[in-house]
Amino acid sequence: MRAIRRFTVRPVLPPALAPLGELAGNLRWSWHPETQDVFAEVDPVLWESTGRDPVRLLGAVGRSRFDELAADEGFLARLGAARADLETYLTADRWYQRRMAAGSESAAPGPRTIAYFSPEFGITAVLPQYSGGLGILAGDHLKAASDLGVPIIGVGLLYRHGYFKQSLSREGWQQETYPVLDPDELPISLLREPDGSGATIAIQMPDGPDLIARIWVASVGRVPLLMLDTDVEGNPDHYVDVTDRLYGGNSEHRLRQELLLGVGGVRALRAHARITGSPEPEVFHTNEGHAGFLGIERIRELTVAADGPGLDFETALEVGRASTVFTTHTPVPAGIDRFPRSLVEQYLNVDAGATPGVPTERILALGTEDYADGDASVFNMAVMGFRLAQRANGVSQLHGEVSRGMFNGLWPAFDEAEVPIGSITNGVHAPSWVAREVFGLATSQGADGGADDAESFWDAVDRVPGTDVWSVKRTLRERLVVDARKRLAKSWEKRGAAKAELKWIEDALDPDVLTIGFARRAASYKRLTLMMREPERLKALLLHPERPIQLVIAGKAHPADDGGKKLIQDIVRLSDDPAIRHRIVFLPNYDIAMAKPLYPGCDVWLNNPLRPYEACGTSGMKAALNGGLNLSVLDGWWDEWYDGENGWAIPTADGVEDIDKRDDLEAAALYDLIENEVAPRFYDLDADGVPTRWVEMLRHTLKSLGPKVLATRMVRDYTRQLYAPAAVNARALNSDYAGARELAAWKARVKGTWPEVKVEHVESSGVGDAAEVGGHLSARAFVSLGALSPDDVEVQLVHGRVQSDDTLVDTAFVALELAETYEGGRHRFDGTLALDRSGPFGYTVRVVPSNGLLTSYAELGVVATA
Repeated sequence: MRAIRRFTVRPVLPPALAPLGELAGNLRWSWHPETQDVFAEVDPVLWESTGRDPVRLLGAVGRSRFDELAADEGFLARLGAARADLETYLTADRWYQRRMAAGSESAAPGPRTIAYFSPEFGITAVLPQYSGGLGILAGDHLKAASDLGVPIIGVGLLYRHGYFKQSLSREGWQQETYPVLDPDELPISLLREPDGSGATIAIQMPDGPDLIARIWVASVGRVPLLMLDTDVEGNPDHYVDVTDRLYGGNSEHRLRQELLLGVGGVRALRAHARITGSPEPEVFHTNEGHAGFLGIERIRELTVAADGPGLDFETALEVGRASTVFTTHTPVPAGIDRFPRSLVEQYLNVDAGATPGVPTERILALGTEDYADGDASVFNMAVMGFRLAQRANGVSQLHGEVSRGMFNGLWPAFDEAEVPIGSITNGVHAPSWVAREVFGLATSQGADGGADDAESFWDAVDRVPGTDVWSVKRTLRERLVVDARKRLAKSWEKRGAAKAELKWIEDALDPDVLTIGFARRAASYKRLTLMMREPERLKALLLHPERPIQLVIAGKAHPADDGGKKLIQDIVRLSDDPAIRHRIVFLPNYDIAMAKPLYPGCDVWLNNPLRPYEACGTSGMKAALNGGLNLSVLDGWWDEWYDGENGWAIPTADGVEDIDKRDDLEAAALYDLIENEVAPRFYDLDADGVPTRWVEMLRHTLKSLGPKVLATRMVRDYTRQLYAPAAVNARALNSDYAGARELAAWKARVKGTWPEVKVEHVESSGVGDAAEVGGHLSARAFVSLGALSPDDVEVQLVHGRVQSDDTLVDTAFVALELAETYEGGRHRFDGTLALDRSGPFGYTVRVVPSNGLLTSYAELGVVATA
C-alpha cells in the first residue's frame, strides 16, 4: 500500500535538552567540530548512520535516551557550553563590525545588508541544494561572511529533488536518481507571518494563475538564507514542478526558475524584512546570470509599484545599477543561459508578465546581443547581468582577462584591457574543508582557533615537527582509504556484484602510497580522461615497484551530457581492470560528504583543464589547506599563485590547434612530472621515515597559499572593493532620487551630444628627433565638445608601447588639463608626460565621459579619439 499523504513528526525534546534543537537549527554545526561532538555524544551509532545530520539524528533517538541525557550533568554542561558558544558567535562584534560598519576602512559605513542571489548553495551534504563549484562557492561565501560578521542575506531556491544522486551500471554508465526531499526533515524553517501562516510570494504568469512560492529560511551562522519553494497547495502541477530539480527541464522550465529566483527573490527579501524587522538590502549581488531578473523587479518597484516612488525607467535603472554587483563564473559562451527572445517576451509581457508595467521592449533590450557576432534572436542572461550592474567581476585574474575578451562587444569602443570587468579570485571556507587534525597541528603551536584572523595559523607552520606533520598526513590518508573502500563496495553492489566477488576491495588503495585526487564535473574541457592518454604508461606509474601512485577519482556529468557520461565510463572501465583496480578507483556520487575525507587524504591534487577554460577551480585550494600539493595546468587561480615551489605546473601546448595532439603533449608532460619529480620526492625518506623535501614543500604551500585561498580573504575583497563602494553610490542616488535623476539626465545628454565630440588637432613638443629616458613629452589637444562642458569629460593622453602596425599595447594615460576655451564649444587641453622607459613608444589623445558617479570611463561605451 502507498500512503496518500506523508509528513514528518518532529521530536519533542525535554526542556533540559532544548539547546539541541537550537544547535541543530543553525548550520554553523556543519563547520564547528565541537558542536558535532555534542551530537555524536547523543548516540554515536545513529550519528554515523544518519549521515551526521542533527535533524535526522534527533528524530531517530528514543525517548529513553533523551531522558538519560537530560539527567547527565556532564552532558548538560557540554551542551550548555556549546549553546553559549553559538550565542557568542551570533552576537559578538566581528571583523565587519570592528572595521567596516563604522567606516574605519572606507569613507562611509559599509552597507547595512547585502543580498546575495545564487541558483545553488552548497552549505552541507544534509541540505543538498548544489551541483558543483558554483554552489560550493556560494555556500563558502555565506559561511565566510558569517565568520566575518558581514551582513549578507542569501537568496536561492529549494529544489524538491536537489541535483541528483549518481550511481553506476554494471557497464560503468552514469545513472541518476532523484529522491524526494522533505523540508520537514531538513535543517530549515518556514518563514511565517505574525498570524502563524506561512509567508508566500506570488508572480504573475502568462499562462494561468499566479505562481505561488513559500519561503524557507536556513540559518547559516549569522546569515539567513531564503529559499523559494513552489510545492504549494493550489499551484497547478507545472507550477509545482518549477522547483523540482536543479538545472533540470527545458528552456521554458529554466526561465520559470530564473524568474522565480530573481523576481520572486526580491519579493521574498521584502517579506522577510517586513516580518523580521531586518534592514532592507542596500547592495544586491548577482552570483552568475541566473538571478539577473532581480534587476527588472527592482525597476518595477521603483517605477510602477503602487507603494513605490514612481520614477521613470532611466532613473530607476541608475538606482538599480548603482547598488548591484554582477559576478560572472563562466569562461566559455556555452556556459551562459540564453533564452529565445520570443519566450522572454511572453513571460515578461508589459500587461500579463512577471513584472507588469515594465516595458517589454526595454527588458528585451537589456539582454540583446546587439554587437558584432551576437545573435539577436536570443536573450542573454549574462549580457543583462552586466547591463544591470555598475560593478562586475570575474573569479580569478586570468578569468577576468578572459571575460573582458568574451564581453568586449558590450564596450566596442574600448580595448579589452579597459572593459569594466574586474577580478576577485575565489576562496574556500577553511573550517568547512580543513581536517580537524590539521587545525590541531596549528593549535598545538599556539594558533587561535576562535579568531576571525588566521595569521596565527601561518605563523605556526614552521614550528610543527616534520614527524608530526607526516604522521597526521598518514592518518588522513588512511581515513580516505577506509571511506573509499566503503563507497567502492557499495557502488559495486549497486552495479550487481555479489559480496563474494568483492574480497579484493579489502586491499584497494594503500595508506602508505602516494595518493593523487581528481574530482570535478565531467565537462569535456576539464579533461577527466587526460591521464588515460597512454594507458600502459599510467599502469606503469600505478604499479611501480618502488614508487607507486594511486588515483582517487570522482565527478558527475550533467544528466543530459552523454559525452560527459562517456568520459566517466572510460575511467570506470579502466579502474575495473583487475591488474590495477587496487590502485585506481572511481567513487560515484561526489558531494560534500565525500569531499570531507577526500581533500585531506590526498597528497597531490590533479587539475588538467584545457587552458584557459577553468574560471577559478577551488578544489585545489581545499587540498592545499590540508597540506596537499597541486599538480595543475596554469589556469584559474593556479595561474596567478603558483610560485615554482608550492606544487607543480603541467606544461601546456597552447599554440597547438589540433586538440588530440595537444592532449597527447600535455598528457606526456603530466606523466613525466609524476615519474621524475612528484613520486621521487614523496618517497625520498629520511632516517625517521619523513620525506623532508616534500614536507618543506608542504610548509611552503601552507604559508604561500594559505592566506590567499581563504574565503574570508575573498569576502573581505568583495566588501572593500565592491560592496562598500556600491553602497556609497547607492546612497548618493537613493536618498531622494535626485542624484539618480541627475545622473540619468546627464547620461542621456552625453550620449545624445557625443557625435559632436571630436579631437580636432594635437600638437606635441619636448622630444625632438632623439627622445631619451628622462625626457618629457608636452601635448596640446584642441577638442570640440559641442554642447558639453569640460566638466562632462576627461581628455587623456594615452601612451604605451607601439607595435609595427602602430597599435598601442600596455597602455596608460595622463589626464590633460583645461588650458583655454574658445567660441563654438572648442577647448584646449595641455599636459606633460615623463618618458620613463626605453623602446618603441606611441601616444594618442582621446576624450571620455567623466562623472564622479561612474565606476569606469568605459561605462557609457563612448569615446572620441584623435
